[in-house]
Formats: sequence, C-alpha cells, structure tokens
Amino acid sequence: MTSLPFPTILDRILADVQEEVAAAKRVNTEADLRARIADAPPVRSFPEALQNDFGLIAEIKLRSPSVGPMRSSNALDAPSAYEESSIVRALSILTNERHFGGSIEYLAKIRERVSKPVLRKDFIIGEYQIRQARAFGADAILLMASVLDASRLKGFHELVLELGMEALFEVHDEEEIGMLPASTRVVGINSRKFKTSEGFEGLGAKGFSEKDFSTNLEAFRLVDRLPEATLRVAESGIAAGNITMVRGQFHAALVGTSLLRDPRGIRAGLADFEEAILS
Repeated sequence: MTSLPFPTILDRILADVQEEVAAAKRVNTEADLRARIADAPPVRSFPEALQNDFGLIAEIKLRSPSVGPMRSSNALDAPSAYEESSIVRALSILTNERHFGGSIEYLAKIRERVSKPVLRKDFIIGEYQIRQARAFGADAILLMASVLDASRLKGFHELVLELGMEALFEVHDEEEIGMLPASTRVVGINSRKFKTSEGFEGLGAKGFSEKDFSTNLEAFRLVDRLPEATLRVAESGIAAGNITMVRGQFHAALVGTSLLRDPRGIRAGLADFEEAILS
C-alpha cells in the first residue's frame, strides 16, 4: 500500500506552515522584527482578561479546514461586534494564510481597532513566529502540545514571557497535559481531532460542510486533570446551545465558527451566547 504524503490534517498544515515561515523571513528578517518590537505598543494582559467572569475568546478567520469558508460579512463585522460585546474577553486571530485565510498583517490591523487582548492563533513551530507575533502587536500566542515537545513548550514560553506576552497552551489528551511546563498560566482543551484525516470536509477554500465532524466534545471532561490555579479555556465545537457544558468548569470558551457562520449575522450569534451565559 502506498503511504499518503500527509497522513493527518496536522501533518499537512505543518508542512505548509514551514513554507509560510520561510516566505515571511524573506520579507522581515530577525533584525527587522527586533527593531519593530522596540516600537510595538504595550502588551494587554491576556490572563487578566480571563480571570473574572466567564466569557468568550472570540475568533476571526476567513475559512477552516473542517467546514470551509466563513460568512465574509460576519468576518468583516467581527472586530466591532467583539469590541462592543460585554461577554467577549479577548480576540483570537488566525494568522495562517493557506488553511484559514489570515495573516500577521491582518492581526496588526485588527488590534488597532480594539482595546481587548489579541491572541495570535497559529501553528507555532519556531522562535521567529514568537518574535513576529510581538512585533505585529499580539498580546498572546497559542502553543500546541500536539505540535511541540515538552522542551520546546518550556523554552518557547520563556521567550513569550521575556517579550511580555502570555501563551495559551493547547492540549487534547492526558499525555499532552503531562507535557505542560510549570510556568503554565492559561491552558485550553481543544476538542478538535487534528491527528486524523477524517472530518475535514472543507479543506480551506475548497468545499463546504454544513456540520463539523472533526470535534469530540468528550475531551472537555479532562478539565479536572489540568494543573491547579491555571486559567482554563474550552476550545472548538462550542455553540450557544451547549455553552452550559463548559461554563462552570472553564474560565472562557474560544468560539469562532458558530459565530462566523451564523446566517443572521455575528451580533445575533453573540446575543445568543450572552443569553446562554447570563441565564
């Protein structure tokens, strides 16, 4: 049997990320980033934004490998809608271009329009991307235990903190929880099954799926295994109708697709979440 070049969607994405990082380095060198960091705006505290009442980390992306394109009108309205919403604590901006339609420049533009912390959500594989995040205004970045080993999770977090930012560590199972460094302050359980080829119908700009078959909400039961005193985030597969399953045990839910694909508009979707959270 001939083996596939990319046995899982994660393998495919990471190969593309390596190409995107190489292209970025040709535009902005390490020296360019360091110079830009010197002039970067002050960091907004991501942990402080999450530590009080339960709320949302609301996401902006143009498409998704699991379901295809978002509604463009919702994506355009998202920055102002999230800024005005009383339940949105922070924003998550996808900066991967090939699979999610984002860019680091897009993040910088969004951050100028809002007062809330901004998370760079991407597949971080090297220190260049961390410095790039700070240079373009990110207040926090995503570090994935499914992508990085324990040593790099620890080392990358040290650099994140040195630059004044914070990290949202992402885990999927008990093995990944065991990889978290002692410095972890914010950790998310992602119900997305990236280590598979099944359930990813949209594959970026091509295709469209009404339902997202790539999540397993049973993963949220691992919340009791997370390190004590950490801020806890439920990621992926969250809709207003099932927010109660995570509201009591998590500090926030990271929500994107259900808002960005709402046919009534993103503000109507936020109103549903607000009613569910405050009820």
